[in-house]
Amino acid sequence: MNQTTPLRCIAIDDEPPALEVIKKFCERKGGINLKTFSNPNEGLEAIVAEKPQLVFLDIEMDALTGLDIASRLPAGTFFIFTTAYLEYALSGFELDAVDYLHKPFSYTRFETALEKASRRIQVAAPPADNADNATIVVKQEYNNIVIPLDQIMYVEAMEGYSKIFRSNGVCTVSRVILKTIGAMLPSDEFVRIHRSFIVSRKKIRSFTRQNIILTDGTTLPVGRQYAPSVAEVMAQLRGAHIYRVPNSRNVK
Repeated sequence: MNQTTPLRCIAIDDEPPALEVIKKFCERKGGINLKTFSNPNEGLEAIVAEKPQLVFLDIEMDALTGLDIASRLPAGTFFIFTTAYLEYALSGFELDAVDYLHKPFSYTRFETALEKASRRIQVAAPPADNADNATIVVKQEYNNIVIPLDQIMYVEAMEGYSKIFRSNGVCTVSRVILKTIGAMLPSDEFVRIHRSFIVSRKKIRSFTRQNIILTDGTTLPVGRQYAPSVAEVMAQLRGAHIYRVPNSRNVK
């Protein structure tokens, strides 16, 4: 892991000895700013307030399970499960865990998981150079695909993967789930409008409370859960030409 600034981490486990192991391993690795919590509710509050890059999560905890916390993490926060219960592995990976450390785990295994997390964090990080050249990198089969942000029309969630539709007509299919892609995209340029869709704000041509129509004519539904964030975008786009979008969905 090549970090110029410390990696911001939080570890949550209701067993203090387990937290000591993570703390010791992080100190050995170096370049990690770690905070630990034995109370899962306090840990979740810290995560929401501080938005760390990486969280180590025990699963079996009395007050709040690691699965509950994982489903409520802020966009851009990755997580590794640390637990003695292998039966939770499938649920963990369905939530897009970076890795699953089975207790007791060795330092070598811990380091491998940390390196995996570091690669995910670096891919998700916004480029430091000219924003006009900003890109994301996603896996398509065994290839890394570089996609300019200004080409993305919208991203659609499928079962276990995502489809990235671009203004040049290319559709990239990746095994990266929508939540992870959303964390890669700048929030001032993209908005999630539905559990299955993220769209580019610049590509919105018009909208109603039920639908958004893009510049290529694609019509997408607005989910009730995401209506407030869509309304915020609508308010920012009031100066644009707006006409009523049909309620029917026309996803290309």
